[in-house]
This record gives sequence, C-alpha cells and structure tokens, in this order.
Amino acid sequence: MSAQPTLPDVIRDFERVPAEIVRQASEFASSIFADVAGRRGGMHGRIAPLSPTSRFCGTALTVEVRPGDNLMIHAAMALARPGDVIVVDGKGDQNSALMGIIMVQQCIALGVTAVVLDAASRDADEIRDAGFPMYSVGTNPNGPTKFVPGRVNHPIQCGGVSVCPGDLVIGDADGVVVIERDKAASLIAAAAEKVAGERKRIDGIKSGKALRPAWLDDALRAAGVLKAGEAL
Repeated sequence: MSAQPTLPDVIRDFERVPAEIVRQASEFASSIFADVAGRRGGMHGRIAPLSPTSRFCGTALTVEVRPGDNLMIHAAMALARPGDVIVVDGKGDQNSALMGIIMVQQCIALGVTAVVLDAASRDADEIRDAGFPMYSVGTNPNGPTKFVPGRVNHPIQCGGVSVCPGDLVIGDADGVVVIERDKAASLIAAAAEKVAGERKRIDGIKSGKALRPAWLDDALRAAGVLKAGEAL
C-alpha cells in the first residue's frame, strides 16, 4: 500500500460554519447551546474571560503551540478572516503569556471575533479597555518566545474539548462552548425552543403558579427517593 500523504503543519483553507448560521447562533447564550448539544461542549472553567461582559460567536481557527511559544499564533493571524475565533491549545501553561495588547490590536484590525487561549494572556487592563473578547487561563507578565514550530488548522484540544477548524464557538460570561461545524445549523431551532421553555418556567416561578418543576416527583420516584404513587 502507498503511504498516505502527510498534511502540512499549516492548513490554509477549511470549511467554516456559514455566516448566517453564526448570526443566528449569536442570539443565544453559551449555556443554551451546551444544553441542546447534550450538555457537552463547554470548556473547562479555567478558561475565563478577562472581562465579565465579553460575548462572542464565530468560527474556530485552531492553533497548537508548545508551552510558552506563540510563533504559530502569529501564523494563524496571518491567515485569519473576519469572523474567525482563534482557539489555541497552549497546554494550559501559565508561566508566560501567549498574547497581549499588540496582538489583540492586530486581531481587531483583521476582524477576528475573539481569542480563546488554553494558556495565559497579559495586558489585561488594556485588552478590557479595547473591548476585545479574550479568554485565557489567567494572566502572566512574562512574554513568550517565537521560534518553536506548531500547527495551524488541525484538530486540537482546548479546555478539555475537541475543536476542529470551522467549528462554531460561542463565549460569554459563563465560558466557552464548541459546537461541531456539521451540527451547528441543526441546533438553532432547538436553542430557540429551549429559550422559550426557560422563559415560560421563569414566568411560572414569578407568578407563583409553578414554584417547582413539573418533572420533580417523577424524577424522585425514578431515583428511588419516593415510592410509586408517592409525591412531595
């Protein structure tokens, strides 16, 4: 058998979630998508926004780096398109920052929607003032090196979640959720239904007409807490 061709370290072209699907998805919270995706896709809570008011929705441009080196993030930025979210597998390293305000200003000029780092960032105050959605594993004033090779637009792990180029990425104060590119369109209707259901539940609580969930007794009986026919 002939050997399979080796993929290049930098993949320049990939399929993204259509812009209209991204626009529709941007109307929903990250928690809504995590729920309708089967209560999965949420990154580990260590990856948090520098600003609690951060919110974004876009398509993943993936980067894998060696800890403390940001050479391949610069390569990714050179390939980025408006609407992309740069998602970086930085191995959770907090010994030095992979990005600061200079690179963020470049991202803003390029139309990059957000950056998600499984690593540290720096220049937090300036990034917050710029209003750019930066999600990272804390901060560190140390700067990175720029000479270790890595990969761009390969599947990665970020915050314990698999991320492929072109996946839908949603972030807000709760954190970051990743939805597979091929599933994104099919979840829009489910997300709208989920929001409607939650609003109805909240209205019932506020009115005093539904102060506990309708499913509670059945769930307690199924768990063996209540006997058959018994209710709270």
